[in-house]
Amino acid sequence: MSENVLQAKPYEPRVVAFFCNWCTYTAADLAGTSRITYSPNARIVRLMCSGRLDPQFVLAAFRMGADGVLIGGCHPGDCHYQEGNHKALRRFILLRRLLEDMGIEKERIRLEWISASEGEKVKKVMDEMIAGLRKLGPLHLNDGTVLELEDSSKDAIEELQAEFQGGVR
Repeated sequence: MSENVLQAKPYEPRVVAFFCNWCTYTAADLAGTSRITYSPNARIVRLMCSGRLDPQFVLAAFRMGADGVLIGGCHPGDCHYQEGNHKALRRFILLRRLLEDMGIEKERIRLEWISASEGEKVKKVMDEMIAGLRKLGPLHLNDGTVLELEDSSKDAIEELQAEFQGGVR
């Protein structure tokens, strides 16, 4: 007698990576052309600048099934738009705090400075993030309670949105 036993696939984290066009996205492209392989679990979204990342994009990534979000920008002082990465850092700190208040572990979001010549670093950062997410396990948002905003969180998002509307000059 034979039994059909379905074996569960091992958990593979899904990462959405928001990368600056001028540095981190170019580094990921360099990694690809240099045949440096990194996890296929990451989906890269190109932004003109890490400072242009709307916080709502991060929340949407989690709502749509991402287990982690990676933000990549130019090293401080090397921003194509001069201050974009400084804005990205300020927003990242606030966004990370907001996500923690919403029940999402701080390890699920990461900000990295990666220059255009650092293709190897893209692989290293991706591998580290995915290994960390494997330890955390899947992000479960099915009950809808995790992304419910309290009034203080709504204020924080509105603050982030207002800063975003100011844009990068």
